Amino acid sequence: MTPYKHKTQIQIRFKDVDRLGHVNNANHITYFELARVEYFNALMGDDVKIDWESESLILAKMEMEYKQPILLEDKLFVYTWVSRIGSKSFDMSCTIVRVINGVEVEAAKGLAVIVCFNYKTNQTILVPQDWKRRMM
Repeated sequence: MTPYKHKTQIQIRFKDVDRLGHVNNANHITYFELARVEYFNALMGDDVKIDWESESLILAKMEMEYKQPILLEDKLFVYTWVSRIGSKSFDMSCTIVRVINGVEVEAAKGLAVIVCFNYKTNQTILVPQDWKRRMM
């Protein structure tokens, strides 16, 4: 499929659907956000304790390309991976897929630019080395 590191199943809720029976486009970004959080939790595991005030993240940019509609009854997954690591930021890519007759079909793909940030000093910080090792 993709160079993904993580796969998250998404539960489509009735409130996500518009009058035409499609998942509203704003929900795609929420699905990606859920997958990013799941990815980061799985990446860090239980052995890493993070002080989120000194080593934190800010979403700086979000892009989403819509390929086909998602319907309420669809079985939906988000594949997530880090596609670029810089000195103070990294890109997280995603592919949202619908399972149709047992085949995964891409419904959307996205890119998020994540900046590492220290809320105590109110400044950007370098991507922690331990994070980089785990993301590669």
